[in-house]
Amino acid sequence: MFRRCCLLLFAVSMVVLGAARAGAEVTSASAVLEKARAGDAEAQTLLGDMYADGKGLKQDYKMAAKWYRKAAEQGYAKAQKKLGNFYTFGKGVKQDYKKAAEWYRKAAEQGDAETQTLLGDIYTLGEGVKQDYKKAAKWYRKAADQGYVNAQYSLGVLYDEGLGVKQSDKKAAKWYRKAAERGHADSQFNLGWMYENGRGVKQDYKNAAEWYTRAAANRQAPSSGCTRAQFNLGLMYEKGIGVEQNYKRAIGYYLEAAEKGFEEAQNNLGNMYKDGRGVEQDYKTAAEWYKRAANLGRSSAQYNLGNMYFDGLGVEKDYKMAAKWYRKAAEQGHANSQYNLGLMHENGDGVEQDYKMAAEWYLKAADQGNSSAQSNLGWLYLTGKGIEQDYKKAVEWYLKAAEQGNTGAQHNLGLMYEKGIGVKQDVDKAVEWYRKAALQGSENAKEALKRLGEE
Repeated sequence: MFRRCCLLLFAVSMVVLGAARAGAEVTSASAVLEKARAGDAEAQTLLGDMYADGKGLKQDYKMAAKWYRKAAEQGYAKAQKKLGNFYTFGKGVKQDYKKAAEWYRKAAEQGDAETQTLLGDIYTLGEGVKQDYKKAAKWYRKAADQGYVNAQYSLGVLYDEGLGVKQSDKKAAKWYRKAAERGHADSQFNLGWMYENGRGVKQDYKNAAEWYTRAAANRQAPSSGCTRAQFNLGLMYEKGIGVEQNYKRAIGYYLEAAEKGFEEAQNNLGNMYKDGRGVEQDYKTAAEWYKRAANLGRSSAQYNLGNMYFDGLGVEKDYKMAAKWYRKAAEQGHANSQYNLGLMHENGDGVEQDYKMAAEWYLKAADQGNSSAQSNLGWLYLTGKGIEQDYKKAVEWYLKAAEQGNTGAQHNLGLMYEKGIGVKQDVDKAVEWYRKAALQGSENAKEALKRLGEE
């Protein structure tokens, strides 16, 4: 299932620029200005907010920065944080990550948990400071100990990955749990992932499903955990892992993730429509979902879409389009697509017949263990089509495929032992391979055994 979430992105974890204090009454600009000019740091910060938000005064980021600076220079932590934000995003001042870090540090040293977390983000990403996971962990811990959920999550990730701290699944799970219990979606997802995989906690699919469910229903933003949890829940309901198998629920979760652009969910939704599981079979809708994921670069969806064009399911049969999508997936290393593209080059379907190209694609798939490609590559070596004839290599590839249970390769390997082609003639071994193929229903192998009197 999908891997856990990563560290929060620096820009994502930032607070809204200059936003006025929650619940604060809007005071007349003149009254605030009077206090600000008298040196009241809180009033200076509020005046900065009014300029930043354009409330009570015309929006003016430069003026906002000016008043934040006055309060910040008096040691007012909230103003230091806001000025740091302005330097981060280049609002009212020239963007300067180094100065942002300096102001964040001043606020963080006064115990402001949010700013401590931002400073941890800065050290994590190396923005304005030298990247230093150890220092990031230090600041995350200070904020996490104060109960700041973003810091608890980020500290969990550092323990999870062993960045700046000694890797510890148990400590990662501990911090994820603290944040998860307070509604942090990515932490809920990561904790579910740890239960699913038995990392830092005892493997428990039911608990995994419960945490995924909480993350999937979490509308916290921004969060990738919600979407990933929806996808993983779809898989669990599809397979009946940790929950009772329920194709309709699987489709529901896949659909939620798919509509957010989660390509793997789009591909799986296509599979459900193609197979008619939990929904009425609909090849056209299946092809549409495959296409959405394929256009996002999902190799499995490109392969599936290629199959739909090859077979004419939900789309008009079109070998050229099939070859196009197989190629896109094949170039990403998708073994089945590499095999299919090789087959199309061998047969001249949708592409010009080209045994050399067929051999090249078969080899790519064969090296990944695709038994059909291994068998077909054996055939090309045997016949010398598109490649220099080499009986020994033919035997080698047939053997690789035969050992994986490929009946055609088992039969052909038997034939090579029977005739002594590429190997020393050995009728006993020939019979052994013919039997393996015959047990899987190969009529050619059965005829060979009959011919050898080994029925």
